[in-house]
Amino acid sequence: MFKMIALYKQPKDKEQFDAHYYGTHVPLTEKIPGLRKIEVTKITGTPMGTESEYYLLCEMYYDSQEAFQEAMKTKEAKASAKDVMSFAGDLVTFMVGEEVEHE
Repeated sequence: MFKMIALYKQPKDKEQFDAHYYGTHVPLTEKIPGLRKIEVTKITGTPMGTESEYYLLCEMYYDSQEAFQEAMKTKEAKASAKDVMSFAGDLVTFMVGEEVEHE
């Protein structure tokens, strides 16, 4: 599987961020053709028990890198990208990668 990862820093207003993220952004993202699943993790801290500079991690899964690249060309992906930049452009870092199986 291939995935895109969005890592969000702590927002100033968590309640407002959550309302937009779950109420608007996730529904937009779920419409992207070829997207297999979304997993969202709310960061609760570090292993040392301190607050993390990160707030949220979202993993978006696709069948392959090619499927991901095709999905990113769609109007649905462009709408999701425009939305994330409108409310979290200064908070989010994107990464892509291939899942690795090991023994």
